[in-house]
Amino acid sequence: MIETHFRKIIEALGEDLQRDGLVKTPQRAAAALQFLTQGYQQSLEDIVNGALFDTNNDEMILVKNIELYSLCEHHLLPFIGKCHVAYIPQGKIIGLSKIARIVDMFGRRLQVQEKLTKQIAEAVLKVTRAQGVGVIIEAQHLCMMMRGVEKQNSVMTTSVMLGGFREDRGTRSEFLSLVGKATG
Repeated sequence: MIETHFRKIIEALGEDLQRDGLVKTPQRAAAALQFLTQGYQQSLEDIVNGALFDTNNDEMILVKNIELYSLCEHHLLPFIGKCHVAYIPQGKIIGLSKIARIVDMFGRRLQVQEKLTKQIAEAVLKVTRAQGVGVIIEAQHLCMMMRGVEKQNSVMTTSVMLGGFREDRGTRSEFLSLVGKATG
């Protein structure tokens, strides 16, 4: 069905679908879009898959520079960047790769960066029952770079602080310092 719609879009643009380079484009574009939005077919429970482990550690755990790819829900254009996720365990830690998979699950949906940041933070908090969670996303949006104002060097930064990251200024400052953001 998606392939049929891509076929109609390409024709509406005035292109010839029999042209050499376009013959299989509707099929390829449909497969690409399904891959880029596969987060709709994933659940938090399936992603985590029980990878929670007992711990007596109560110090911050930070995963920096998780590659992030998503599609802007307003223009269906990519935004690309990195995500930093930290949490303070409260009896449980999550398997390291699961944090990146959570980022991917929510990123592989039609999104706005602000909502994506919050979804990741709330999911990590829900799964780990941590004392606090902090998430920062830095991304470049092709909808702003390729069209509209065409600002090539713009980077959007969003953050969500939950629990101890919101309530404790020292925890928040430590997180920002470890990520490399100014805390002044």
